Amino acid sequence: MAAGNRYWVVSLPVQTSAASLWSRLQDAVSKHSFDTPLYRFNTADLRVGTLDSLLSLSDDLVKSNSFIEGVSHKIRRQIEDLERVSGVYGGALTVEGVPVDSFLTRFVWDEARYPTMSPLKEIVDSIHSQVVKIEDDLKVRVGEYNNVRSQLNTINRKQSGSLAVRDLSGLVKPEDTITSEHLVTLLAVVPKYFQKDWLSSYETLTTYVVPRSSKKLHEDNEYALYTVTLFGRVADNFKTSARERGFQVAFFFMSTFLQIRDFEYSPEAQQSRQQELEKLVQDQENMKSSLLQWCCSSYGEVFSSWMHFCAVRVFAESILRYGLPPSFLSVVLAPPVKSEKKVRSILEQMCGNTNSIFWKSTDEVNVPGIGGEAEAYPYVSFTINII
Repeated sequence: MAAGNRYWVVSLPVQTSAASLWSRLQDAVSKHSFDTPLYRFNTADLRVGTLDSLLSLSDDLVKSNSFIEGVSHKIRRQIEDLERVSGVYGGALTVEGVPVDSFLTRFVWDEARYPTMSPLKEIVDSIHSQVVKIEDDLKVRVGEYNNVRSQLNTINRKQSGSLAVRDLSGLVKPEDTITSEHLVTLLAVVPKYFQKDWLSSYETLTTYVVPRSSKKLHEDNEYALYTVTLFGRVADNFKTSARERGFQVAFFFMSTFLQIRDFEYSPEAQQSRQQELEKLVQDQENMKSSLLQWCCSSYGEVFSSWMHFCAVRVFAESILRYGLPPSFLSVVLAPPVKSEKKVRSILEQMCGNTNSIFWKSTDEVNVPGIGGEAEAYPYVSFTINII
C-alpha cells in the first residue's frame, strides 16, 4: 500500500513541553527521514473519566475501529465500482469539502457534533451507531440497485444470448408466422451442424406438416432459427415425435439438441417488453446516480466519524500508557516503506532512554492501551489505511 494511503497515528509522552517535543521531532524527521510527511493531530481536550472506564473502553476500541474502517472502505469500493460502470470518474473523494488526506492531516475536532464534555464511551457509542446506520442504509440501497441491474441483465441476456435462450420477438416479423383457424407456426432452434438433418426430417415428424414450410430466420455462432408450419391439432405430436421415433439419430438429435418453441407474434406484447426495458434502463441510471451521490456524501460522514474515533482512541490509549494528567503529543506520519525503520527509531528516541530500554528488554508486553497492535512500541501507535 502506498505511503500516501497509509498513516501512523502516534502519541509521545511530553516531559517538558509539547512545543519543545514537536520542534525536536520535526528536526529529527527532517534530518534523518526528510521524505516522511509529519503533522500535528488534534485530539481536543477530552473528558478523562475514571481509569476503570478507560480500561473498559480500550477493550472495544480496536474492534470498533476495524468495523468503522471496514465500512469506510466498503463505501469507497462501491463508489469506484459505480464510476467504473458509468465510465465517469468524479475525481478525488472529499470530506467536508477537502481532500481525504488533507482532512486527516489537518483534523480539527467538531465540538458541535461531539461535545468534548461527553463521556468517551458516549462519544464512541454515538460514532459506532451512526456508522451502523449508514452501513444498513448502504446494504438496502445497493440491494435495490443490484436488483434492477439483475432484471436488466436478464432481459439483455434474452436479447443478446444464443438462440437457445434469447427472446425471439426481435427476430420474427409478422410475415414469418401463420396463425389461422387450422394452421400454426412453430419455431425450431437447431444446432448449426444439424441443419441438414432438420431440413430432411421435419416434414416426416408427424402428419399434416406443410411441405417446404421451414424457413431460416436467423443464425448465430451455435444455432439457427427455423420456422415450420403445420396444422394446430398436431403441434403437440410434432414436438414430442422425436422421442417417439424409433431411429437413434433422429431421437438423439431431436431430444438432445433441438428446441421447438411456441411463438405468437404480438405487436402489443413486443411494445410492452420494449417499454419495460426502457423503464428498467432509466431506473438503473437514476438509481446509479442517486447511489453514487449518497455514497460520496456518506463516505465523507463515515470518514469524519472515523477520524473523531481515532482522536478518542489515541487520547484514551495515551492516558492508559502515560498516566494522568494528560501530557502527550499526538502526530500523524506517512513514512515510505523504506523509511519506516528509521522513523520508528526516531520516535523511540523521543520517548527517553529509560522507557525505550524497558520496552526493548521485555519479551511479552501487556500494557493497557496497546489496542491489539501487531508490534509493541514505547509509545502509542496505530495505523490508518484510508484505502
